Amino acid sequence: MRSTLLKVFFAILCLAAVGCSKKSGETGGGTGGEIVIGEFGSLSGENAAFGTSSHHGVELALDEINGAGGVLGKKVRVITEDNQSRTEQVTTIVKKLINQDKVVAVLGEVASTKSMAGSAVCEAAGIPMVSPSSTNPGVTVDKRTGQVKPFTFRVCFTDVFQGNALARFAHDNLHFTKVAVLLDVKQDYSTGLTQYFTDEFTRLGGTIAVQEAYTGGDTDFRAQLTSIKNVGPQAIFIPGYFNDAANIARQSRSLGITAPLFGGDGWSDPALFRLGGPAVEGCYVTDHYSAENQDPAVQKFVTTYQQRFGERPSGLSACAYDAMKILCDAIGRAGNTTPTGIRDALAATQNFPGVTGSITINAEHNAVKPATVVQVQNGEFRYVATIAP
Repeated sequence: MRSTLLKVFFAILCLAAVGCSKKSGETGGGTGGEIVIGEFGSLSGENAAFGTSSHHGVELALDEINGAGGVLGKKVRVITEDNQSRTEQVTTIVKKLINQDKVVAVLGEVASTKSMAGSAVCEAAGIPMVSPSSTNPGVTVDKRTGQVKPFTFRVCFTDVFQGNALARFAHDNLHFTKVAVLLDVKQDYSTGLTQYFTDEFTRLGGTIAVQEAYTGGDTDFRAQLTSIKNVGPQAIFIPGYFNDAANIARQSRSLGITAPLFGGDGWSDPALFRLGGPAVEGCYVTDHYSAENQDPAVQKFVTTYQQRFGERPSGLSACAYDAMKILCDAIGRAGNTTPTGIRDALAATQNFPGVTGSITINAEHNAVKPATVVQVQNGEFRYVATIAP
């Protein structure tokens, strides 16, 4: 009997606790005096290096924010969910963050396809989402209607700009006029970046000697590389992710291809060096920042990150760090955690001093800032150039 009464007593306490918790739309946000933010990313699976780098950037920013007193007088808590590098997992995960965890906002993915899946859920629920480093234009603008998604933002440049910047750098800085392309035909990031690079490069007078394709996760690229070798390009553009790029680099060198290789921010992870080894030496990559930037804020970020995680922060780590800082800054400026309040404050972001540059959110909810070009030298990304918008 006593056991039964105790069970009833604790059940009543649990119900009372649930009944008193705040929903995400209420001023103040979160539960138990906290502001709760959701994060989803690829913490396992083939893109785990991306997800881990991004998550580390969020963690570092979170510690600094809470160490400075939090936001609106409350500590911030981040609930992180692993989508296992699988796009089909994203919808369930983001619904759980919104409906069960009652987050006031969501930090999105690195991969554009996954961010677009998360954005669809956030838009339907009217919850703000910020992608740290998804560059496909469709993340913030509906491809079918051309309308800006009201609750979705990003703190990085888009592939339109990145593709143009790569083309300008290849043509104007490296003086390439004949380039081959090897793209992942199943990946929105890769197909979009190919389009924008090709359009600008040919406009500048360059020629695409041949375009070959693969599917992410393939392990044998020799047929495509042999076709590329036969046309003798000055360089090979590989707009994919670091794991495929590293394998392609190794196989290209084994086939005797000596032409320089270059890619977008999908290469921006230290895992590129571990997987590619000497084959990726000399490759060019567009990135969101340079760890060599001597700005005191950047050097503080780099030093603190290295001390905590044992390696230099990638551009994806830096973007995630900025995304967390900008989101919390927006909550502070809004003065509440209502979805519309956070949304409007994010849209009004001007000249935010991020480690990836001064960030302004434009009318399409994209960050306006330069791209950095780095080169792999002795197993590190070394600064080469800055390409302005």
